[in-house]
Amino acid sequence: MIRLIVGLGNPGNEYERTRHNVGFWWIEGAARKLGATLRSERSYHGLAARVNRREAPLYLLQPQTYMNLSGKSVTALARFFKIAPAEMLVVHDEIDLPPGQMKLKLGGGVAGHNGLKDIQAQLGSADFWRLRIGVGHPGNRDEVADWVLCKPSPEQREAIESCVEDRVVNSRKAGCFGQRRIRPRRAGKKRGQDGDPGRERAQPTGGRRCLHDLSPVSFLDRRV
Repeated sequence: MIRLIVGLGNPGNEYERTRHNVGFWWIEGAARKLGATLRSERSYHGLAARVNRREAPLYLLQPQTYMNLSGKSVTALARFFKIAPAEMLVVHDEIDLPPGQMKLKLGGGVAGHNGLKDIQAQLGSADFWRLRIGVGHPGNRDEVADWVLCKPSPEQREAIESCVEDRVVNSRKAGCFGQRRIRPRRAGKKRGQDGDPGRERAQPTGGRRCLHDLSPVSFLDRRV
């Protein structure tokens, strides 16, 4: 069962609408739909919210440490509440997916993502769930750092927001935040686009067939 969802990003108004902050957007959407309020928690170095469920509380977290030190915030909360890596879902931007597409996987590498890199180092484990939200690629690897710290075009922003909002809203309607048990099909081992052999599920940009078995939030009730 997922007990902690972490959205990665950078604090501050200058980063609020950048591609690197899509994890923050996802957490904010989930908090709105759950009626939760993110509050500053100095002990966890971030903004956090608790959602009470019958099985166990669910925690939402936005690290305020800046991306490269995300693990400091994640491990502080996880260790206090004794949350195992396999009970965490980390939501982050993914340059190897186009805007409006997302993929879910368990474990694997970090593909150069500094937030994931620090979380993995601080936890001492790669065995946590990742929700990769596509933000597109600039086409030149030397431009990636500037690309993720810039705002997406209006068209890209709309595609990303629609993808995030649709999954959060429909997961809430489907009862996937813990009110009702959803048992998704087991993900098989599959090599991802970035060559990372994590267990992965694609989130298509169109259609509604993913609301139950493919929705990332349906894994909140997954027993591990």
